[in-house]
Amino acid sequence: MPPIFHERIGLDGRRISPFSWRIRYAFAHKGLEPEIVPTRFADVGRIRALSGQDLVPIVQDGDRTIHDSWAIACYLEDRYPDRPSLFGGEIARGTARLVNHWAGTTLGGCVRRAIAADFVWVIDPGDRAHYRRTREAQFGMTLEQASADREGLLADIAKICRPLEQTLREQPFVAGLVPAYADYIVFSIFQFALYPASRSGPDGR
Repeated sequence: MPPIFHERIGLDGRRISPFSWRIRYAFAHKGLEPEIVPTRFADVGRIRALSGQDLVPIVQDGDRTIHDSWAIACYLEDRYPDRPSLFGGEIARGTARLVNHWAGTTLGGCVRRAIAADFVWVIDPGDRAHYRRTREAQFGMTLEQASADREGLLADIAKICRPLEQTLREQPFVAGLVPAYADYIVFSIFQFALYPASRSGPDGR
């Protein structure tokens, strides 16, 4: 039986979670085809019952249930050692952990603020009130206020990305000569940022 992958979806089935994106690529890297369970914010009861917490991605593999994208990546690496490595060894796994923290806080935090006011319109209408309530509590302000200084936020993102750009001028991938999980982590943030570009908000844009 293949692993079961609970993946966040938004409006019209869009894949809207950077954390789910990196696990989707981790499965592909390992040559695994999980059974995918599309998951909305409204499905929090099911997720809580499975894992004791509220977030996706979640992977069920036999009698194991794993949540948190980093924990899932490590589980896949250790569970399927005969398949292509996600990290390229324990030393590289440690480096990927740094990339994971940097992408989740420094890069991801700034991107999340920059797109917050638009992102709400690419999630399912039934999830928008929940999303607005929880994210505004995190920001300590409205989504619109969080995204108000768009030019300043984009300038901050450009500064944050300078080491990444320098690295990719010197080698083809974050991980070196071939892509690995560190690349999927970084890619997932930019993939996450693409969706609001085609939003359809209350003003019809």
